[in-house]
Amino acid sequence: MADAVERPDGPNVEEDSVVLDAKGLRALAHPVRVQLVGLLRKYGPSTATRLAERLGVNSGTASYHLRQLGAAGFVEEDTERGNARERWWRSVHRTTFNDPELAEQEPEAALAYQQSVAALYTLRTQQTLNELQTMPRAWRNTFDMSDWALRLTPEEAAALYRELAEVVARYRRDAPETAASAPEGAERVAVITQILPELDAPAASSPHSGPQEEEGSPTS
Repeated sequence: MADAVERPDGPNVEEDSVVLDAKGLRALAHPVRVQLVGLLRKYGPSTATRLAERLGVNSGTASYHLRQLGAAGFVEEDTERGNARERWWRSVHRTTFNDPELAEQEPEAALAYQQSVAALYTLRTQQTLNELQTMPRAWRNTFDMSDWALRLTPEEAAALYRELAEVVARYRRDAPETAASAPEGAERVAVITQILPELDAPAASSPHSGPQEEEGSPTS
């Protein structure tokens, strides 16, 4: 889930994708590491010092976590940019995938990783909200936060995920190396999807219990 963690059954699997194994999951089970990988994927190669400034941590902390990510194969030194005084890092894999069985094998690491990703998504939303009023009206009008309450079987929920992923896959992916070729007026847009089972939700009311509340509750 960093940038977004996708699942192996999603469309358009990229050649430089990697399946997240137990070692990789444990390496990413830290909020700073999730953010570091995300920043390198979003903005391209950088130094520990610059990354530390973005995250509000000291450069020693950033360097330590970059080395751990490097040992796990998520980042590597960018030797074309680095020199004796300045060490540059770049992301190795564009996308990671989450194996559902891995959460059962590594429950603590899986939970820590997923919590880090959830916190990062919340931070992204808050950052956009903080900047919303200073954005051009055309972009303010595209901002949306919506939720719809559905009652689905597990199979239907999986189908919903695949359909949403197929829609997103039709649009232009953002990457540092492709930004220059995007059409004029194109900006980075984050699309975050969440399918949240609520198994403790009360059962549907009987037909005689009164009017039903409208299920969709979009807000923007």
